[in-house]
Amino acid sequence: MKTTTIQLRKRGIITLPVTIREKYRLEEGDPLTLTDLEEGLFLSPKRSLLPKLAQEIERLRQEHGVSTEELIAGVAEQRAKYETVSY
Repeated sequence: MKTTTIQLRKRGIITLPVTIREKYRLEEGDPLTLTDLEEGLFLSPKRSLLPKLAQEIERLRQEHGVSTEELIAGVAEQRAKYETVSY
């Protein structure tokens, strides 16, 4: 764990170091979550996992030479198997 000191500016503005912004791929306007832990503050990126998941699915689809139609058909086939199974 690395500790970095940053400064609070007018109107409560803080600047995150470029190394942190690059590491977490943060850009202007990205939402962050600030949690008050009573003994200190915790700041973390608030991101939807959906874009990252979609990107990984697309990468794997291309890597394995699967068409979008084949992928959709395979998902539908798997869904049908689980819909007929009773628990």
